[in-house]
Amino acid sequence: MIVTSTGIINGVIQKQYGEYGSQFNPNGIPTYSLPIQIANAPAGTVSYALVLEDKDAYPVTGFAWIHWLAANITRTVLASNESQTATDFVQGQNSWFSIQGGNQSPALCCFYGGMTPPDGPHLYELHVYALDCLLDMNNGFLLNELHRKMDGHILDSYTLKGVYQRPT
Repeated sequence: MIVTSTGIINGVIQKQYGEYGSQFNPNGIPTYSLPIQIANAPAGTVSYALVLEDKDAYPVTGFAWIHWLAANITRTVLASNESQTATDFVQGQNSWFSIQGGNQSPALCCFYGGMTPPDGPHLYELHVYALDCLLDMNNGFLLNELHRKMDGHILDSYTLKGVYQRPT
């Protein structure tokens, strides 16, 4: 399986997908989600799940920052900003609901919450999982719930990485 994104060029996440973009929720969190294309999924794939995380957040927050959780994706292409507009898959809570994220409301955190690295460039990892089923999940699920539901159902996975930094 291969995952690509036109929002990541030469390993750099383009500015519109984070704090230097132009689309934000009412609390100023970036919401313009990355486009994703999945190819060469294994036979038997029924759905996909994704996790977008920032492990470079550990020194600042004490945990990997979750920017986007989605499950029950049944197509191989997500366009830019589909986190805000799509209704054919479920989305989990990102880390903006945490104390460090300002305790944003669950309603605002069940979407893509873009990059705002506080201490320089960060490396972001988009993990995409090909699954042999749809998962019994609702909007608002948490990362640990996703991993529990995926257990025993992962056919393949792919990690796409990109750095987000101040525009040059």
